Amino acid sequence: MKLMFVGKRHPQQRDLIERPYGRFHHLPVELAALGHEVRVALCSHRNLPTAESAMGGVHWTNHDIRTLGWRALLRRIDEAAAEFRPDWVIGISDAQYGWLARRIAIRQRAALALDAYDDFEAYSPWNLPLHWLWRRAVRDAGLVTAAGPQLAALLHRHRRDGAKVDVLPMAADPEFVPRERAACRAALGLPTDAPLIGYIGSWGSNRGTRMLLDAFRIARDQRPALRLVLSGRPPAQALAQPGVIGVGYVADEQLPLLVAALDVACVVTADTRFGRGSYPAKLCEAVACKVPVAATATEPVRWMLGNRGAHLADVADAPGYARCILGLLDSGANDYPPQATWPEVAQQYDVMLRRHPTRRLP
Repeated sequence: MKLMFVGKRHPQQRDLIERPYGRFHHLPVELAALGHEVRVALCSHRNLPTAESAMGGVHWTNHDIRTLGWRALLRRIDEAAAEFRPDWVIGISDAQYGWLARRIAIRQRAALALDAYDDFEAYSPWNLPLHWLWRRAVRDAGLVTAAGPQLAALLHRHRRDGAKVDVLPMAADPEFVPRERAACRAALGLPTDAPLIGYIGSWGSNRGTRMLLDAFRIARDQRPALRLVLSGRPPAQALAQPGVIGVGYVADEQLPLLVAALDVACVVTADTRFGRGSYPAKLCEAVACKVPVAATATEPVRWMLGNRGAHLADVADAPGYARCILGLLDSGANDYPPQATWPEVAQQYDVMLRRHPTRRLP
């Protein structure tokens, strides 16, 4: 089949052309490996030039709204779709690409599919017109997939005639594999003789990161040698806390080393609309590296970890999270449920596409 993906070029602050990763890259590439003809139309807003490239058996294009303006951007995507004549148009990466995919599918009389890895409406709760356009696309799509059952249940409410929303899980990128911990620490200049826990992710009230710092202080009172490794750009007060090691932004090729260097990987989410629909990729990466994970027990995270109690603490419970960390430092537990790989996820999606008739939108 001919599959046309439509999404943003920089999801989660990563450039899919220069720094390919995640379901946005591997799902199209693995579907191409299964024999589909795949094109991906990406959109950006950073004054970038229009560009085309071939990568992983997929044809990639990028159009920038600041460079072209809305009308020219839509015209170029329409022209590319008309030339390609896709069987399916697949919206990925954000709510506006559900609207755009629906528009293309109608114009090309193609079938519409949508894939959601988060609750996109939680990104901009004030943008009600965009929410309405997203829900209309969810209603009309022939196939809708979500990263887990909780998000699937949320999207199901907007489906036409109660149509099913299928679960298409997250997976770790292939470079995340078990590694020798001491060698990873040496490569990154991290302490070799201290227990290290780490958080790799964004900061904010919807992430639960304040609780993480509180839990670290509690755990360190019992284990003074304990260190907390933080990547990216955490706030100054976090970096100033005793025992915290800031490593800044880590190069993509070193991220698997950083995860594998940890004694415990910390995955924290909050009981917010965003948290209740979030399936952290960092959890998949730590699991793939066989690193013990201490996680806050939102329903999506419980599902991802198969409700393994040794890895879970109640949301916003700093003492409970500290106990979880200390327990994992002692046990080294990494007894996770089976995790899918991107080739396996693509095979699941291939079955879903073939199972659903390519119902053309009017």
